[in-house]
Amino acid sequence: MLRELHISNLAVISDARIEFRRGLNCFTGTTGAGKSLVIGAIELLLGLRSAAEMLRPGADEGRVSGLFEITSKELLREIEAATDISVSHDGGELLITRRLHASGRTSVSLNGNPITLNMLKQVSEALVDVHGQHDHQYLLKPANQIDVLDQFAELWPLRQKFSEVYTKLQETQRRLSELSTDRALREQQLELYRFQANEIDAAELDEAEFEELRARASVLENLEKLKKDVGATHAALYETDGSILERLKMMAAVLSELSELDQNLKAIAISVRDSTLQLEDAAFDMGRYLDKLDLDPSELAEVVDRLNTINRLVNKYGDPVSATLAYRAEIGQKIAELERATDDLGSLQADLEPLKRELIQIGGELSKARRAAAKKLAPMIESQLAELGMEKATFSVAISPTGPEGETNHVLASGFDQVEFIVQTNPGQTPQPLRKIASGGELSRIMLALKGILAQGDRVSVLVFDEIDANVGGRLGSVIGGKLRNLAKHHQVLCITHLPQIASYADRHLTVRKESDGNQTRTTVRAISGDEQLEELSEMIGGHRITATTRAQAKELLESAQSQSAPSRSKTSSKPRARKAV
Repeated sequence: MLRELHISNLAVISDARIEFRRGLNCFTGTTGAGKSLVIGAIELLLGLRSAAEMLRPGADEGRVSGLFEITSKELLREIEAATDISVSHDGGELLITRRLHASGRTSVSLNGNPITLNMLKQVSEALVDVHGQHDHQYLLKPANQIDVLDQFAELWPLRQKFSEVYTKLQETQRRLSELSTDRALREQQLELYRFQANEIDAAELDEAEFEELRARASVLENLEKLKKDVGATHAALYETDGSILERLKMMAAVLSELSELDQNLKAIAISVRDSTLQLEDAAFDMGRYLDKLDLDPSELAEVVDRLNTINRLVNKYGDPVSATLAYRAEIGQKIAELERATDDLGSLQADLEPLKRELIQIGGELSKARRAAAKKLAPMIESQLAELGMEKATFSVAISPTGPEGETNHVLASGFDQVEFIVQTNPGQTPQPLRKIASGGELSRIMLALKGILAQGDRVSVLVFDEIDANVGGRLGSVIGGKLRNLAKHHQVLCITHLPQIASYADRHLTVRKESDGNQTRTTVRAISGDEQLEELSEMIGGHRITATTRAQAKELLESAQSQSAPSRSKTSSKPRARKAV
């Protein structure tokens, strides 16, 4: 239910806080006082009306806030799914706020968290159903009318089963289409990846081997130069007469003898001796190196061939060798995926026909049940319309197939049917879809008839009626009031009315007044009861000239309404709040 509505700086409303009750809440007031502005504020809050030109002149910011109480856990989960905001832990309270700025920008929040306008519309559609002059009502959309029919016929379990099979079929067909369309390309890719994998595997790549091969190739390719230059160095150092080592040994011996004569030469003699020994070791190592430095033509060919193989692969698949090995791992995964896709194709093809047969069977049950429910619903609606002053109106439910019988190509998630409510409001007129009804009063009464029948199964908790009493008299007003009171057993109802016969049935009566101090005009909204309510009804009956007769008539209306609905009043209305002025 909607517990509170706060309006700030909206048109002629400077600041108004309106508290509602469960049951029937009626707004009354003189023409032009601003009753429709309250409904407009609700529409603005729900995202059903543009914010353009609604800001109070001179104000920088306007705001409409609505505090809702939600008891349905399923509805809370739907709101969380639509907004990605956790609201369950807030005790079922939803605070929706829409702000208007002088720049033209608007913003929306849910429990203090910003949401988009599209999110707001999804949330509000599940919370409030507004019936009046606009065409955005939930029941006017053909896509929702099939929901209404299914609720009336209690077909939701069967429809949920249909939806599950439908989803499976859609996913199977999508995967089959993807796999079939890409089959030739997939086979080409699989062949290419297998070739590349075999080519890399055959090379038996190893990062350490590659570095060793490069080093060995450098030696083999420069063997002659190495032998020549290392040999010449070795000869000069060790082998030739008067070699460097021969002369160093002689010098070391001389210095050793001299160090016996002068201790200051001791360190120098030792240094020369040690250097000579190191050079001698180096000369021996060079000799061993030259002994092993032999050319094997076959080894050079093998090394060069192996390097060419590795270089060709790394140039093709990734440099260095580690990149090629990483690519091999990657295509290994792709090969597995492509092979699995081929297996999936056969499995999906085997699943397709059983799913189609199951969908057709469940869809046939749905269609049959809907046609039976439509025949039952139509006379019930017509009976309600007759009581509401539309004795000549006819109502029917048009059910048409979404496609040829036995086909699943044109199926919807709701089944094989398209549903449209068809109404003829007056004899001689052409029956037409409910969404095309032009008269706000007729539309509101049709909605009231529908809601009266569907009330207990309808999930929307707050119903708002504008122009419900358009072009009707007092006798019919009492009928409408009684039906609104019955409807309010299952929903919270907000209604703007000009008829005292309807207002007398209110669980909470709110009066809208326009006040002016000469400089500014503002609209106020407050709850009334007791003598104030009696005076308001009297004024509605006789205008500004209130007499004992109009008071008696008002009292009679109240007593009649209370006597007709005494049991429901105790069940549906809540205790009045301490603060009545709003």
